[in-house]
Amino acid sequence: MEYDAFTGGVAPGGLRSKSDIRILICYMLKSVNAPLSGDDIIKVLQEKSLANYFEASDALSALVSLGNVTREEDNTYVLTKRGKSVADDLEQLIPSSVRDKAVAAATALLASAKMERENVATIVRTENGYNVTCHISGGEMELMSLTVYVPDLYQAREVKKNFHRDPQRVYNLMLAALTGDDEMMKSAVNP
Repeated sequence: MEYDAFTGGVAPGGLRSKSDIRILICYMLKSVNAPLSGDDIIKVLQEKSLANYFEASDALSALVSLGNVTREEDNTYVLTKRGKSVADDLEQLIPSSVRDKAVAAATALLASAKMERENVATIVRTENGYNVTCHISGGEMELMSLTVYVPDLYQAREVKKNFHRDPQRVYNLMLAALTGDDEMMKSAVNP
């Protein structure tokens, strides 16, 4: 096999062929069956050390030029019928461990984005610091809204990040505390 891709930042077992990177992108888009931004696609490949940043960017551009992927108005990428054929016909050329890593990372990214859309946290500067307001959604309705004061932006960002990590746990802890349910509190503290 000929290696024609720049390999800086690529772990052993990662992709070293331009065509393999293109196949993996098609496979990943087919597997998650959802549009992904170019940044997200590249982030998945780069964070898992599966492909170099520049090679992943070039592969995405090439897939658009070849008609395997289309770029939507919202700057997300969608697999075309032709791209689906590439994924179906050539996926076995990519090691299953590489395919699994890419799909798992893309799925986690989509789940995280969905959680952030449904459970919003905002940071507002006040005279003395910052208010972080966390909204927990139950689908069509808001289950809880909580505003917390913190003295600096670093802490505000930490509160927001930790809230997004597990909004359900925050909800369970608050509900247990407010209802005095010790059993619920124990299970929320020690999941």
